[in-house]
Formats: sequence, structure tokens, C-alpha cells
Amino acid sequence: MFEKIRYRLLLSYLVVIASILGTFAIAVRTVFTRSLTHQLTDKLIALGQGAAANAEYENGQIKIESDFPVQDLIANNQALEWFDTQRRLVERQGKATVTLPLSPKETVQFQTRKNRLIATTLPIIGSDDRKLIGYVRVSQSLEEYDETLSKLDWGLGGGILVALALSGIGGVWLTRQAMQPIEQSFQRLKQFTADASHELRSPLMAVKSNATVALKYPEGMRETDKEKFQAIASATNQMSRLTEDLLFLARNDKIPHRNRDIIDLTELLENLVQLYKPQAEAKQIKLSIQVTKNLRLLGDSDQLRRLFGNLIENAIHYTPNSGTVEIKDRRISPHWYIEVRDTGVGIAPEQLKHVFDRFWRADRSRSYNSGGSGLGLAIAQAIAQNHGGLITVTSQVEVGSCFTVRLPTNATSVL
Repeated sequence: MFEKIRYRLLLSYLVVIASILGTFAIAVRTVFTRSLTHQLTDKLIALGQGAAANAEYENGQIKIESDFPVQDLIANNQALEWFDTQRRLVERQGKATVTLPLSPKETVQFQTRKNRLIATTLPIIGSDDRKLIGYVRVSQSLEEYDETLSKLDWGLGGGILVALALSGIGGVWLTRQAMQPIEQSFQRLKQFTADASHELRSPLMAVKSNATVALKYPEGMRETDKEKFQAIASATNQMSRLTEDLLFLARNDKIPHRNRDIIDLTELLENLVQLYKPQAEAKQIKLSIQVTKNLRLLGDSDQLRRLFGNLIENAIHYTPNSGTVEIKDRRISPHWYIEVRDTGVGIAPEQLKHVFDRFWRADRSRSYNSGGSGLGLAIAQAIAQNHGGLITVTSQVEVGSCFTVRLPTNATSVL
């Protein structure tokens, strides 16, 4: 039980750490990307301003006197384009040119198709009359830009993985330290429950024996005294069963592999049906069984008898008169499924998660309660888990419930 809690705490801790690191990495990448983009844009703007300064307007045409060697532009994956006021291309230098139409209103343009490029467009203002004489567009490949971001991503991703690995190691130690006092308190509580249940056995047995003897020889006993002794005997039976249930649950983790033998589960279930048939007939409930013949199981026969006995008794208990209780099996590899289905009062959807809690009963079923300890289903679940299985439940109010015991097929065989 505590192993699952430790794993959940560790997982929650790692999820929180991963979320924090992921948020931090996204923030760092966003800031770095913006800074890198601004630096690249400023670089292109400076290049464009230099190119615009070398453009002159003569005889109604733009004359380009570029001081930028074409080889340098090619080496830096850059390009220069000059346009007139009608946005017609006048001259082009370099190979890293964009195919996008000229858009003076967009200071920065990105081309994502084919080669990834960034372009900056600047107006060319005449030196004499300060009028617009054309445009210059500077473009550059984003290959180096993408490589830088890729290195950043790998660095951040690797850092997060290393941090998570170290956090996981530290988290294991922290969860163990955090759970240690809880486990110690739980063990002391279990020991107290076991000791108290064991010590209560003797006085309860004495009370029960005396009440039984008194009821066996009622001569000279008033009728009211007889009723009181019957009440004492009934209360003692309930307390005895409660102490036995508490003792079983307290010792459950200490004896998970006791008395494991090959048993005939089919025969065990049929015997239980015969045992509970009078109880079912008293309420006119049809109790039936349809399971695979000679279904063999490696397990504790006493515990499995108690598991299925609790489920059958629970089904009969919460099924009104003239209802039905069915026991069936099915196999879906790698598990066997034994179903105990009834037409009882059912359980509300919001209450299903509490069904296997100790001392829990649904409000709607209390009117049908006959004094059970409220530990039957908790014990059944503990036994199923001891055998590597699990009990699940589906239910619908006023329709009925179905308790399904799942057992691993590697512990079973049909002969």
C-alpha cells in the first residue's frame, strides 16, 4: 500500500519539477529567440541602410553604386534587391533572395517555404529633394539562426532530463523520509488493532458461552430475561465477527503467501452456493452458478472461500425478495474473471469509489442492513490482492450490482 503512495508522491514531485523546468525552458527560449531575431534584424537594417546610401536617382532611374562585394553576400548567405517606386526590381545581388512580393509596410518578412529566409525592406530617400526614389530589400538565410536555436533546444532538453534524473534520485530519498513516520504510525496502529482484537477474543467467547448456556436451559427464566440473553448472544456474535475481521486485516500483510495449494475453484464456488442457498431461499432469491468445470487455482482455500463467501453473502443481503444472484466466469487473457451479479438496490455512481473502504455502507442500503461489520468487501479486496488479483464493481441504482474478481491466468489452469 505504501509503495503505491510513494510512487504517487514521487510521480507528483517529478511532474511538478518537470512543469517548472519546462516553463523555465520555454521562457528562456522565447526571450533568446526574440533577442536573436532583433539582433539579426538590426544587422540587416544596418546593411540595408548602407545599400540605400549608395543609391542615386538620375534621369528618372535609380543608379546603384554598391560597395558590397557579391562574394561576401554569398558567403554570408545574404542578398540585396533594389526596387523603384513602382516596386519593380532594378537590380539584385546575392543568392539568398526571397520570393515574396515586396511589401514596404512590413518591415520584416519571413519566408518559410523552400529555404527559410528573413528579409527587411527599407525606403530609399533622395539626397537632394528628400523624396522617395525606391526601396532596398535585404535578405538572409535562417540556416545559422535555426542551428543556434537547435543547439539551445538540445541544451535545454538535456538539462531538463539531467535535472529530472537527479530530482528523481533525490525524490526517492525524500519520499522515503516523508513516509517513514507515517509507516511507523500505521504499523503501530495495526499492531494495536491486532493485539486488541486478540485480547477481546477471550472475554467475548466467555460472554457468548454463558449466554448460550443460559438460553439452552431456560427453565425458571422469565420471558423478558430470555429476550435479553438473545440480544446479548446476538451482540456478542457481531462483536466476535468484528474482532476476527479486524484481526485478519491487521495481519493480512504479514501472511500473503500462507497455505498456497492447488484448489478446485469450481468446487469451492459450488459448495458456497449450497451453503448460502437456504439463506437465499428464505428471501425467495434465485441463486445460480455457471462456471468452468475443474477450474484449478493456486491459492489459499480458506481466504478464497472467505472472499467469495463475502461477495455472495453481500449480494444476497442487499437483494430484495424474489431477486436473483448469479455467479459466472469468463477468461480474457491474461486473467480470469469471476462475476457475482445481483438484482439488488444498487450503488450510486458517486459512492462506488468508497465500496471497498472499511466500515463504509451506502446510505440507501442501511435500511437493509442486518448488523454486518462493514469490513466484508475490504477483506475480500485484500484477499484478491494477496492472490495477485483485484475486485472491481459496476452498479446501477434499483437495477443491481456486479462484483468482478480478476485473477491472473498464470496461477490458474483448466484441467
